[in-house]
Amino acid sequence: MSTTRRIHVQADDDVLAQGMREIQTELKLPQAFPADVEAAAEQVAANPRLPELDRTDIALITIDPPESMDLDQAMYVERSDGGYRVYYAIADVAAFVTAGDPIDLEANRRGETLYGADAKIPLHPKVLSEGATSLLPGQLRPALLWTIELDKSGEISSIDVRRARVSSRAKLNYAGVQQLIDAGTADPMWAVLREIGELRQQREFSRGGISLPLPEQEIDVVDGQWTLSFRARLAVEDWNEQISLLTGMAAAQLMVQAKVGLLRTLPEPEVQSLQRLRITAQALGIDWPSAQSYPDFIRSLDPTKDTHVAMLTACTTVLRGAGYAAFNGELPAQPKQWALAAEYTHATAPLRRLVDRYTGEVCVALCAKQPVPAWVLAALPGLPATMQASGHRARQYEKAVLDLAEAEVLASRVGETFAGAIVEVASNDPRKGVVIVRDPAIEASVSSTSSLPLGADVKVKLVEADPVKRTTRFELAG
Repeated sequence: MSTTRRIHVQADDDVLAQGMREIQTELKLPQAFPADVEAAAEQVAANPRLPELDRTDIALITIDPPESMDLDQAMYVERSDGGYRVYYAIADVAAFVTAGDPIDLEANRRGETLYGADAKIPLHPKVLSEGATSLLPGQLRPALLWTIELDKSGEISSIDVRRARVSSRAKLNYAGVQQLIDAGTADPMWAVLREIGELRQQREFSRGGISLPLPEQEIDVVDGQWTLSFRARLAVEDWNEQISLLTGMAAAQLMVQAKVGLLRTLPEPEVQSLQRLRITAQALGIDWPSAQSYPDFIRSLDPTKDTHVAMLTACTTVLRGAGYAAFNGELPAQPKQWALAAEYTHATAPLRRLVDRYTGEVCVALCAKQPVPAWVLAALPGLPATMQASGHRARQYEKAVLDLAEAEVLASRVGETFAGAIVEVASNDPRKGVVIVRDPAIEASVSSTSSLPLGADVKVKLVEADPVKRTTRFELAG
């Protein structure tokens, strides 16, 4: 299954619960927090270290999926001096967690929050991640407050981050905000966000940056009925994402200038990889002129077309190899994130990702012209390996949950025939590959007695759907 598809599950179902327990046992995932960690979290939740600077005057809001309670970021944007000003408040985990305390040690063991239906496995105890550190509305919170000035083209002109007290005014969700925008009744701030988002997208295009607009796969279980569907992203999600990317690039800029910190990196793909993609495009009947760059080709694809989804799926192969590079005194040999065509770091999700706490601390120190804390410098060299291991666990968990859901949805339909499209053919055996079925929304293995026709619309027969083994398998219908 493709790990590029994200999965959102809300459910209370016996099959799901049993399947999740088996997955967690199989993958040896962490369960409840140790008693000393929970006790420490309860204590610090009641006694946060609040900074002196009060910026509760800023009309910050959060925008996330409606069920989210671990709110890392709050935002406010405005026009300013012919350009724009972005306020981005990031939950200040270090106001609660001290290096070497039980919460810190456990977070370093976990690395990141793992998401899978109701069985979310958080990085920090919920009294912190969904309580005292979360930027919930109407609550006084310590935060790392980024103030990023942009010129009229959307380029960064100044960067500042410092500790401040903040208070979010509202907890909003993407669908609700998009409805208001479409109806013309949204707060004027959203028009400013659109301007910034589109300017930043244009700058990404001009740099040669890319994103793969694969449809997202959603799973719901209501009254015991499992459903799967593909969902296109909303425009407001893309604009909001640009604020997070902007902040990650601003953080990277500070660290690169000071030659200390940690970058999120992705190497440039080998020429042979791009050549293989051109062959794939030709096989799919998609025009890719020789003079057209890879980023421009990606932007020409339409994720509502199955052949284009097949092409986008193939393109994920050149985005593998992402990692982290820690440095102190000398920049990494390869500092860039190739897909963004820029230097970039993770700095905006410290409630859900360990590394962001450390990059935030580096940037606060640099802006204050203070030495980076010794506990941060000591941790930097080991963070890439920690995050690589936690990322691997997260992908395994997501895949297992998705496989479980797909097998459960189809368990009663073995023997039926479905319309689909071949989106991937195995390089070592052209008789095996991946089929995408849009109703229900499934991406699963498929086999044939002859070579599979990449990109072709086909009929496939379901030959296996086993929730216990989490296996779904189709054969090409003759």
